[in-house]
Amino acid sequence: MILVMTIVPHSYGETITSAATEKGATGGTILMGRGTASNSFIQMLGLGDSSKDITYSIVEEQILDDVKQNIINACSGKKAHFGVMFCIKMQTFIKSGNIDKSYKRSKDGEIKMDYSYQIINVIVNKGYADEAMAAARKAGAGGGTIIQAHGTAKEGDVKFFGTEIVPEKDFLMILVPSDKKTQILEAIKNLECLKKAGSGIIFCNEVQDFTLLGKNNI
Repeated sequence: MILVMTIVPHSYGETITSAATEKGATGGTILMGRGTASNSFIQMLGLGDSSKDITYSIVEEQILDDVKQNIINACSGKKAHFGVMFCIKMQTFIKSGNIDKSYKRSKDGEIKMDYSYQIINVIVNKGYADEAMAAARKAGAGGGTIIQAHGTAKEGDVKFFGTEIVPEKDFLMILVPSDKKTQILEAIKNLECLKKAGSGIIFCNEVQDFTLLGKNNI
């Protein structure tokens, strides 16, 4: 099973999930976040400083190409750099390090970069995601997407990876070229707001089939 994720302007999440289910996806989930972009390169990734819909669709591998193409078609009339789409093999979430690094060739209409991407996930106490994003940008990141979140535990419950999960949280996702991952991680983890034990966690996944959505006029 493959997780297909997109980041698109707010109110367009339903367009994406509908396109996915039309080709056999089992459904979709839409989260609301905000972009943090401030320059032309970040705008290229479709992550401008505005409200975003983040969609998750679970897809069987044999219908993956059809689902992706239908999503691309659904966005083909939108502005250039309308959003981004990428895929993660489901076992990535279960078995650390067990990531398929193979890549398929682009189909007509798909735009893909020449190098692989990583998604850096940062969970911090509410209000610190912008600080983490600023450090990541100085280290070479483009833009990110911030999702408001909160823990589900009661005071005194077991901590998640040593992190208190009762307070409100910011969940920051940053899509970066793999060759920049290490320097960006170093910049984030050395922030003062993350020096206290339990103040946040960072984890990464390699993504597959990175695709820009919208008019293909790069």
